[in-house]
This record gives sequence, structure tokens and C-alpha cells, in this order.
Amino acid sequence: QVQLVESGGGLVQSGASLRLSCAVSGMPFSLYVMGWYRQAPGKKRELVASIMTRGITNYADSVKERFTISRDNAKNTVTLQMNTLKPEDTAVYYCNSATPSPPLTWGQGTQVTVSS
Repeated sequence: QVQLVESGGGLVQSGASLRLSCAVSGMPFSLYVMGWYRQAPGKKRELVASIMTRGITNYADSVKERFTISRDNAKNTVTLQMNTLKPEDTAVYYCNSATPSPPLTWGQGTQVTVSS
């Protein structure tokens, strides 16, 4: 059974940093492209960062130069380092696979709230 468990969210002030982690089990993690997504209230879920199986990364324009995605294939984890957070980064953050890997069951996500 595939399981994705996100952690590391919280309430921070504008300009602060947070590090999100996602523990993945029940699937061949090293073979999957992985991504971090977020969903703000009233908005669609969006992909903010992805990482290929061998580490090539891609970012949404809104988070470039501020967020860094990484993965540890030995530990089946994917991490999102978020720096210089802005109020518009407030959302529930989820990890999941990314194109072209097939989608996985969504986890519960982790709430990130950035106050101005």
C-alpha cells in the first residue's frame, strides 16, 4: 500500500524558512519522478517543484531561487527547503509523483502559513 506522509509545516513570519519532508513507502521510490504541490484556499492544487529520478529539478516561476527540492533514494524521502517565505506561499503542501510517473494516493499534506 502506497503511503505518503508529509511533515514540517508551521506558522512563520514573512522572510522565514521552513523545511518540509515527505516519507514514501509501498512503491519503488527511486524509479519515480517526485514533486511538491500546494493548494491555497479557493485555488487549484499546483505543482511547485519536481525532481527527476537522478536529481534534475524544475520549479514554478513563483518559487524559483527560493525553494529547493531534493530526494534521498536510500531513505525514500523527498524534501522541500523553503526560504524567504511570503504570505502568498500559504497553502497546504503535498508530495506526490510528477509527470511522467503515474499519480499516487494523496497524503494528508502539511499546512504552511506565512504571516506578513
